[in-house]
Amino acid sequence: MRKSIATVCLSGSLTEKLSAAARAGFDGVEIFENDLLASRLSPEQIRDRASDLGLTIDLYQPFRDFEAVPDEVFVRNLRRAGHKFDVMRRLGADTLLVCSNVSPHAVDDDALAATQLRQLADRAHTYGIRIAYEALAWGRHVSTYDHAWRIVEQADHPALGVCLDSFHILARGSDPKGIEDIPGEKIFYLQLADAPLMAMDVLQWSRHHRCFPGQGGFDVASLVRHAVSAGYRGPLSLEVFNDVFRQADAGHTAVDALRSLIALEENAGLRALPSPAVPSGVAFAELATPDPEPVTAVLGALGFVRTGRHTTKPVELWEQGQARILLNSGAATRHESTALTAIGLETPDPDAAVRRAESLLAPALPRRRTEHDIPLDAVAAPDGTELFFCTTSRPGHPDWTRDFPAVRAAVPAGITGITGIDHVALTQPWHQFDEAVLFHRTVLGLLPHDSVDVADPYGLLRSRALTSDTPGAGDPLRLVLNLAPTPVEPGARAQHIAFTTGDITDTARRIRAAGTELLHIPANYHDDLDARFEFSPGELDTYRELGILYDRDEQGGEFRHFYTATVGRICFEIVQRTGGYRGYGAANATVRLTAQLHERR
Repeated sequence: MRKSIATVCLSGSLTEKLSAAARAGFDGVEIFENDLLASRLSPEQIRDRASDLGLTIDLYQPFRDFEAVPDEVFVRNLRRAGHKFDVMRRLGADTLLVCSNVSPHAVDDDALAATQLRQLADRAHTYGIRIAYEALAWGRHVSTYDHAWRIVEQADHPALGVCLDSFHILARGSDPKGIEDIPGEKIFYLQLADAPLMAMDVLQWSRHHRCFPGQGGFDVASLVRHAVSAGYRGPLSLEVFNDVFRQADAGHTAVDALRSLIALEENAGLRALPSPAVPSGVAFAELATPDPEPVTAVLGALGFVRTGRHTTKPVELWEQGQARILLNSGAATRHESTALTAIGLETPDPDAAVRRAESLLAPALPRRRTEHDIPLDAVAAPDGTELFFCTTSRPGHPDWTRDFPAVRAAVPAGITGITGIDHVALTQPWHQFDEAVLFHRTVLGLLPHDSVDVADPYGLLRSRALTSDTPGAGDPLRLVLNLAPTPVEPGARAQHIAFTTGDITDTARRIRAAGTELLHIPANYHDDLDARFEFSPGELDTYRELGILYDRDEQGGEFRHFYTATVGRICFEIVQRTGGYRGYGAANATVRLTAQLHERR
């Protein structure tokens, strides 16, 4: 189906918005009236600009407070409409969005509303224009789509139909199945938006918190299926009011928007995409550093051993158990301090993963390789992290570790008890959090979990985990996306790699004995643990001594974890899960974040 986007979704001037929509690959746009009024271009110039970019102007909107009004107001409204029709003819737009009336002048009279809308449609018809009547969720007397349809049906004019908006329908809890009772040719337009599930005034919810389909909690795909079943064949169009999108780069937002529509088509059964090759774990995490010495000191104390060096690049492989770290010292010009720059994803079919990524507008990144290098494809996540699709010791697939000839004999696993990578936590730019969730869900096929907000010393940190598992499955791939307030101190909210161990106290003692400082946890925290939980004799004293944090879920699952000091923009977490614990110790996040801030200072 054709894809359109309202200019209100994007930041910048109208010409910038049109360019961003075209570059992303949209077929058309809705012109939001404020964008036209603020533009220095005439309607004819805007029409020509859109045409040059390969865009159609599918809708002009909004026209407000028209129907079910006293005669003297109606006369003024018709005059106002005539002016809009003149503008639309100059723009080359043939559909006008008319919102249900919210004015105190409106009366509760469906017959009057139908009569006045019919007269509007009569006048529009002489211009070759259609009227798409939309029920606003906060409309004074018409606030549901089925009510709007009854009025349109009563008016009975070929130039009058309905506009269905997923937000207005789903925010009120209306059943979208009734859409199938509307003839498809009378559904003039379909506007799509998602939103997080919130308890707040619906107008404020709509104006500030809409998001693209797949980023919120609404079942937008089901609504689309009902509209298509009714016979709707117009464009799928995004109309999203969002404070973040209005400030973010229009180009990135437009690509994210189109990705959401492609994924929505797949979920609605309207389009077939390559199936996700869901990663099963982290093959490696890559750190780029201008100064390898501090990082190698920490890795050595953690029990990692340098086992290989890349054949053509200044990249070393450090291993312990199934945990692998690549240390790249050739990126000093791009990174001022040590940073997590890439993640290798253990993927059952890397080629299929690339096909899936490209179908969702994430083309493979160019990579310099020699003829002897193992072919590894990567895509860039919204925050710039490179995601490599690879296999390790999987029959029938090239093993990426062959690019790292041994530099010394590998030592047995278990120097400090680290066995693998539990999860990787990535701090997201403030304007890309929802985009990142959608990207990892659609491109990688990961399952997003509920967002969690935790108190940060200077605001709130929003966190959302994505995993490759379903309830009852074994150890999954775990990624945690964090959205933090603007850092007061560089590195105060570092990204981190979490390693697994089977005996956290033994691991902590061994690491500390090797000379690595662990994050200091204040005594008040462990005093509170004593009040909240019961421990075996001496257990809590050990946690105090070693700075170990603790959490327990309602099912009795336990989570023990501690952190190393921060190196550049990265720190390491060591975790032990028992009893099926599936979380990440969110109850301890405030203490950890504050401790890291003090550490940096």
